[in-house]
Amino acid sequence: MHTTLISYIKAHASSPLTDKEIAILQEIFIPRKYLKGQFLLQNGDVCKNYAFICKGATHKFAVNEKGIENIVALSIENWWVGDRDSYFREIPTIYNIQAYENCDTLLFSKKDYPRLQEIPAFVEMRLKLDENHAIANERNKLLLIGYSAEKRYENFLKMHPDLVKRFPLWIIASYLGITKETLSRIRRQTNI
Repeated sequence: MHTTLISYIKAHASSPLTDKEIAILQEIFIPRKYLKGQFLLQNGDVCKNYAFICKGATHKFAVNEKGIENIVALSIENWWVGDRDSYFREIPTIYNIQAYENCDTLLFSKKDYPRLQEIPAFVEMRLKLDENHAIANERNKLLLIGYSAEKRYENFLKMHPDLVKRFPLWIIASYLGITKETLSRIRRQTNI
């Protein structure tokens, strides 16, 4: 599993990884398997680890006052999962992160984060991911408040065709902020 992570970091950073840095990464990142349905994180817990998904898929959601799951993130191979707010501020999370498929992950803990910051390639990769995350959040907010359900689904298909194949309609609909019935109607009308 560490090979997947090392390749990922190398692909997202121009700084090389030394043998010593690779050894540190292999020491810090702990393999952990989750079965489908298992939680990586539950509402009320403090996020003590961040996970890199080597294999599998997860969804991150909050449950509203009516008991309805509101999906806020979908993640597959080569994606990172966790709750930044809970992780960095060490406060209870409002989210649940659940394995939608069996998952092979690599976890790193908060106590090891300073050591990761000493690896230039890791820092460079993290900064690029943070930039991409901020851009995606802005785009998603605009789509949610300013565009129709049809346009949101079209954009989702364009940006994440791999996710459409991995998650059922009800999860995708929740992620897009629409009902499953609305998404089914859109798919029928547009033949998408």
